[in-house]
Amino acid sequence: MRLHVIGLGGAGGRVADRLAAAHGDDPFLGGVNAFDTDMDALGALDALGEERRYRFGDAAGGDGLQGDLHAGRRLGDAHASELGRAMDDQRPSLAEAFLLVVGLGGAAGAGAAPALAAELSRLYDAPVYAFGFLPTRDETEEPDDDAPRSASAGGASGAGAGAGAGDGPAPPTPHRPLAERNAARTLDALSEECAAVFPFDNAAWLRPSETLGGARDRLNGVAAERIAALFGAGETPEGTETPQQVLDASDVARAAGGDGEIAAIGHATQAVDAPDSGSKFGLGLFGSSEPAEVDTSAAVSAIETVIRKATRGKNTVEVPDGRADRTLLVVGGPPAWLNREAIADGRRWLAEETGSDAILSGDAPVPEGDEVFAVVIRSGIDEPDRVREIRETIE
Repeated sequence: MRLHVIGLGGAGGRVADRLAAAHGDDPFLGGVNAFDTDMDALGALDALGEERRYRFGDAAGGDGLQGDLHAGRRLGDAHASELGRAMDDQRPSLAEAFLLVVGLGGAAGAGAAPALAAELSRLYDAPVYAFGFLPTRDETEEPDDDAPRSASAGGASGAGAGAGAGDGPAPPTPHRPLAERNAARTLDALSEECAAVFPFDNAAWLRPSETLGGARDRLNGVAAERIAALFGAGETPEGTETPQQVLDASDVARAAGGDGEIAAIGHATQAVDAPDSGSKFGLGLFGSSEPAEVDTSAAVSAIETVIRKATRGKNTVEVPDGRADRTLLVVGGPPAWLNREAIADGRRWLAEETGSDAILSGDAPVPEGDEVFAVVIRSGIDEPDRVREIRETIE
């Protein structure tokens, strides 16, 4: 499918930049933009050219909004049409879906996201999804005297200077006292304007003793990987094998839903050996270029493993009791490893695991690949504990 990604604010811009760097030439990534009020945050992006970065809101003075969500909302309402026009050179009318990436606890991105979602829905028929980073509890707490904090309001995720470098102290967690309340209000607003919202729980992905500042680069990578795994799964390079069950934008739309529900993305991979060309003895007799057969038990085991890990492993957000109203399963990898019976068994297991009446599926052959992977989307899930806690901050 052709996806147009818009990174809003500091957090969203950094993830959009990461996607452009890793997948800029992939067919699924039809367009990428980064919009922010903060000149420094935009200037720090590496992969996106100046024509893909756009500062809006002169009233903000170019330094960000320091957590003021109401100011962000006003700017979003005033500049939504302007931001829509800033995308025109990438032919957004061809997009099959739009994805807004945003730090939910921020101000500029979180404030502008609902208005831009409404504007895109007004202009185009494609669904608008939101991928939003949930703030951690540490961000809202008063810092200890011995625990230095950053005053930055640049978003809940995104690579900062020195993040993950390992050659000095980890960057501090930003102190953003309004982050949870901003996130609660932004979740509600995005649910009204977007087809589905994919929250990313930063706290669940932090390792023991790891700070948010130190983890930013790694979390950006996880987010970009999940986005690419989902929206790029239906794309195969020209001239390669066509999937038996083709995944397209309508499948994602049916699985994610259209009423602003919360959805989760699970993803898992397992390295496999590419089948050798030639005879079953590996001698290449008679000039044969046919790949040797893969051991059936090995293929079945690999597929079962990645489906279960994508389902029960760490998702972008917690899925209470594993249940969901709708579920999408995509299994990919070298064609010889895509055992049809194993995939069918995986679908049946997933239906029992989630209680979903609607299980959609697709496959994604990767002829030169060296791993089997699975992507699982669950939508219409029960409210995760972390989302409930955030919503309670404004009740």
